[in-house]
Amino acid sequence: MLVAFFNKSSSNTVNFWDCPSKDKWAHHSIVDKETKQFICNPLLPYKSLWDFSKKIESDLIINEWQMTFQALDYKGNHFLNLLNEEYFPIKPMYMKGGLWLKLLGHSNSLCTRATRVITNHALIGEYRLRFFPKEEFKCPCRAYPIESRYHILYECRRFNNYWNPNKESLQHFITFLEFNP
Repeated sequence: MLVAFFNKSSSNTVNFWDCPSKDKWAHHSIVDKETKQFICNPLLPYKSLWDFSKKIESDLIINEWQMTFQALDYKGNHFLNLLNEEYFPIKPMYMKGGLWLKLLGHSNSLCTRATRVITNHALIGEYRLRFFPKEEFKCPCRAYPIESRYHILYECRRFNNYWNPNKESLQHFITFLEFNP
């Protein structure tokens, strides 16, 4: 109806006035009364409401991400698989900060280091060998020819022994990172 009104003439306009309820304007009280008595019957079922559609969209994104995350060729063979408190592989989720951010979100530097280690992009010899092959990639402990993530977590004498190979949980991983900056 408004489209027809505006298309009829270019001089057709709509003006809006600010009428605060404290001014007790008669038309305002009529509109207020009518809107409070109005009962809205949605034409579409409740499942098409905005919140519900956003939840469905979020769930679809998470499900798609979980499926692609499980495909090793998509995830990459350098990804560090960690476990939750029940020793199941961590699944991506967004509710309440997810499993990752609620443990890492308090420190930007810890979150950055964890992300680099999990994706195997930490600034260690293995990374330098892959991306900067002319730079030094040997481990300073001299016990291993390449400073790799596996070597650092399981074998290297330079780091405290907070990493428990039998408990590759996210919490143990974060403890290791906290004690080995």
